[in-house]
Amino acid sequence: MTRRPLRVVVTGSECTGKTTLAGALSARFGVGVVPEFSRLYAATKLSPLSGEDVEPIARGQMAREDAAMDGEPSLLILDTDLVSTVLYARHYYGSCPEWVERSARARQGDLYLLCCPDVPWVGDGIRDRGDRREEMHGLFEALLRELSIAWCPIQGAWREREESAVRAVRSLSRDSCGGRPPERPMGR
Repeated sequence: MTRRPLRVVVTGSECTGKTTLAGALSARFGVGVVPEFSRLYAATKLSPLSGEDVEPIARGQMAREDAAMDGEPSLLILDTDLVSTVLYARHYYGSCPEWVERSARARQGDLYLLCCPDVPWVGDGIRDRGDRREEMHGLFEALLRELSIAWCPIQGAWREREESAVRAVRSLSRDSCGGRPPERPMGR
């Protein structure tokens, strides 16, 4: 019987250090990281994203996550997941395809590390809403609560963020939550 790995998802609004943190956790725990598919998709598309892109982005993200399961790892670090796809689809296009929402619920991580927008904005040519990070952060927090997802706020200087994330991952235990996330945020 194949055991499902613990899944830690680094999430939050644009340019809050998610990719940097996911890489640091990957190195610290000696495991792979599942990169964000939507970044690659947006970088290769020759026009602005639209509601028609939600489903291909969701399929691409799921394919990356499924590929990371090869070798049966005990821990996966995800640089975002379908929960972000749901949030951005709802926010930018007014709705999200039902199958994407169902898939996001079915594929929920065991812990979400919610990166706070208290670090400097560093534009990357794809992200364009540095002035809306607080608003988006509030939407992420609300969606995590709506879905009863276990999450931990990640804030402060870069070293403090990494140490908080490492502590949260180390404290994660299937025994403590029966394989499902508790219904309240961690650390609050």
